[in-house]
Amino acid sequence: MKFEKSIIKIGLEKKLIAKYGKKLLEGSNFEIYDALSQTIMEELGDYWRATKDIYSDGREAFYFSAEYLMGRAFSNNLINLGVYDGVKELLEELDIDINNVESAEADAGLGNGGLGRLAACFIESMATLNLPGTGYGIRYKFGMFRQQFEDGFQVEYPDNWLKNGDPWSLRKDRESIEIKFSDKESVIAVPYDTPIIGYKTNNINTLRLWQAEAIGELNLKKFNEQNYVEALREKNEAENISRVLYPNDDTDEGKKLRLKQQYFFTSASLQDIIKRFKLKRGADFSKLPDFISIQLNDTHPVVAIPELMRILVDVEGLLWNDAWQIVQNTFAYTNHTILSEALEKWYTELFKEVLPRIYNIIIKIHIKFQELLEDKYPKDLAKRKRMAIIDEETKLIHMAWIAIYGSYTVNGVAELHTDILKNTELKDWYDLYPERFQNKTNGVTQRRWLLKSNPELSSLIIELIGKDWITDLSELKKLEKYITDKNILNRFLDIKNIKKEQLAKFIKENTGIVVDINSIFDVQVKRLHEYKRQILNIFHIMNLYNRIKEDPSIKVTPKTYIFGAKAASGYFRAKGIIKLINEVAKTVNNDIDVDERIKVVFIENYNISPAELIFPAADISEQISTAGKEASGTGNMKFMMNGAPTLGTLDGANVEIVQEAGLENNFIFGMNVQDIIELKKSGYDPSIVMKETQGLEKVMKQLVDGTYNDGGTGMFKELYDSLLVGTSWHSPDHYFVLQDFEDYRKVRESIDTAFEDRLGWAKKAWMNISNAGKFTSDRTIKQYAKEIWKIEGKKI
Repeated sequence: MKFEKSIIKIGLEKKLIAKYGKKLLEGSNFEIYDALSQTIMEELGDYWRATKDIYSDGREAFYFSAEYLMGRAFSNNLINLGVYDGVKELLEELDIDINNVESAEADAGLGNGGLGRLAACFIESMATLNLPGTGYGIRYKFGMFRQQFEDGFQVEYPDNWLKNGDPWSLRKDRESIEIKFSDKESVIAVPYDTPIIGYKTNNINTLRLWQAEAIGELNLKKFNEQNYVEALREKNEAENISRVLYPNDDTDEGKKLRLKQQYFFTSASLQDIIKRFKLKRGADFSKLPDFISIQLNDTHPVVAIPELMRILVDVEGLLWNDAWQIVQNTFAYTNHTILSEALEKWYTELFKEVLPRIYNIIIKIHIKFQELLEDKYPKDLAKRKRMAIIDEETKLIHMAWIAIYGSYTVNGVAELHTDILKNTELKDWYDLYPERFQNKTNGVTQRRWLLKSNPELSSLIIELIGKDWITDLSELKKLEKYITDKNILNRFLDIKNIKKEQLAKFIKENTGIVVDINSIFDVQVKRLHEYKRQILNIFHIMNLYNRIKEDPSIKVTPKTYIFGAKAASGYFRAKGIIKLINEVAKTVNNDIDVDERIKVVFIENYNISPAELIFPAADISEQISTAGKEASGTGNMKFMMNGAPTLGTLDGANVEIVQEAGLENNFIFGMNVQDIIELKKSGYDPSIVMKETQGLEKVMKQLVDGTYNDGGTGMFKELYDSLLVGTSWHSPDHYFVLQDFEDYRKVRESIDTAFEDRLGWAKKAWMNISNAGKFTSDRTIKQYAKEIWKIEGKKI
């Protein structure tokens, strides 16, 4: 694919005149961004169409995900197309800064964390590998909320990323689909297609996102009766379905909306797939699994299984057993969690009200499965009850059980995670279907997280080993031979300082905090959840601050602790942890006694754009989840390939990172999974641990003695009680924060000495970069393609 600079310039000029009535030098940064993006889109059209045509000739994979955390598309697309430098030169000739044009694009924040970012990496890898894959999801008008801190509290505001439109998507009205919920409600699903551009390939894959709209825009009779609210009720209720990513669901109304969202996009996607299948191959649905594989990204899209049964049985007239065999051979399920509370469950009454026909189908699936279990385990009533799709006592529908029963493969996302699923969490199911279970360790795309985010380091790598690593990350292994080259190591350290300067500038502009780039940038950025243990991190900072105040003469290597995280809007305890971090930051950052030693920075509204500054600048990657709780993690991989050693537990993909880069080049602490099992057996009393761990009792008391102010909300007392008293739904210190504190402190402080040996530190970082090859999403997607989807690359 070739783009002439002159063609781009002409297109840019035409778009600016046609849409904004402006000449080239009059356009704002956004207008230039918009016009350039539309110009590129026009040039892609023929390739995009040809890709769809060649893919439809054979077997295809379809990725169903409630989230796609895409981030900004402009510069990533230009890099993958190989035209970034040309466009930059063109803009420079016009005295326009490409960085300002890039910044004019809104972040497409259609995801919350690792799940959505993984989906974005996966579909980019599919395109780069020329694999016939399409993503399906929801086009939320408002993405993950815009986070602001007000007096240290998280406050949520709408993230209206579509306020100025999206030049990277095309509305396809003629391919809209009607979605029926109960007999009383139907909406229209309108598709918006986004091109997914692979690296230096002519193939253009597709992400199709559905927007919910009303069948009737306006009830004119009621409007003329001046009943304006009722006149627009149908429109508003329909649009609510795709209005917000993950609406608060702590009420029945919120739960109904969540369920509607899930059914809305899965039904639209399935109807779309079936329509295309029939046009191409007729109505012999026994062949559907020969040409279609659908990957369910966690439990959110699992309602697709009974929905496909509805389509095959009710609409296409197949017999139940024939339809079920097709369903089981069409779906594959990825489990992303070890936390039982995150395995989605729905109350039967709610399902019956919103999706009555789907509920009836689930009842029949439940009955059929019970018959299978009675035949398999006639004397084991307890096992049959554990595995029941509908729990007769709680009246809950287990979506994960439907996913496993209705799929031909089930995969975990890291070796440890998959082992835990097989041996404990899903052991009953592994015993029943051992052939279905696989592991697919996650990965991230190096095009965004190294080539784009860290052009300085990328240039050094290209100078040393060439460009092949951009599409074959295992090439990074060749960097190991430079491990004793002081010149190269010093150049790496210089690059790290450049990236730290860039992040420091961003921090100053966005928080007002001035940070020392020579300090250790100790970073924990991820979703805010108790199991990820941001509270362990802030407890250590509180303890270190206390020690400095008690003995100002103690030696402390300067550190900048950097946090970034959003708490779910209804997650009170997670919000309490955010407030605590901000209160500690306010105290520490305004105390001249520690001014040159520690700073605490909480970056507001953490998303993809700041992440692209943070990962390359980090010295330490905090991956401190309770062992056995993190399925994989992907931030750990981004830090690794940018040269930040891991400070973490042996959890998720940390285990494999250490295997690849070496234990001596990372900082591992805390209990492993087996240690936790043994501790639970012997009995765990966190109050004893607190009293026996130097300095920890004081930290705990500071939660409730007024040292830090929670604004009268009771948040800090609730945190205190959760650790020492427990709650109705979990035991005290459920995630072993207090138990792991001492080892965390010891290992964390060993980093000081290691960091002061600058060449020694550079070697640790370099070994992480050199051994990051396994953690590319290209490798993961190749494994999905070969071992689950059975698809092969096709180039146009």
